[in-house]
Formats: sequence, structure tokens, C-alpha cells
Amino acid sequence: MRMIILAAALSLATSGAFAATCKEDTAAKKLAGAAATSHMKKCETDATAKCEADSTAKKLAGAAKTSHMKKCVTDAVGN
Repeated sequence: MRMIILAAALSLATSGAFAATCKEDTAAKKLAGAAATSHMKKCETDATAKCEADSTAKKLAGAAKTSHMKKCVTDAVGN
């Protein structure tokens, strides 16, 4: 039981360390030109879908949803 709790705590602690923005990920992969553009577009699309699901889960609507989506996508993309 102790090992399960330790493993869960460790996974939660390290999950944030690997979270990178789209810009950081593109730079880390040393992408340039069309490859960088394509990667950024796909990453932004994925971030939008994730943020949309988060907004739905939080039951946001109207201005609250718009604000949440803008901040969520901006944070994920790294603008």
C-alpha cells in the first residue's frame, strides 16, 4: 500500500516538470520553417480541444468560457 501511495505522489510531482508549451516543445525539437509552423498549428489545435473539454467539464458559458479558453490556449501555446 505504501508503494502505491509513493508511486502516485511521485507521478503527480513529476507530471508538471514535463509540461511544456508548444513554443518550448518546438524549440526543443529544433524545428524550423514549415515543420515548426505545422507543429505549432497541430499543438494549438490539440490545446484548443483540451481547453474546450475543460470548459465543458467546468460547465462554463458565455464570457467565462471565452476568458477561460483564451487563457488556457495562450498558456498551452506559450504566447
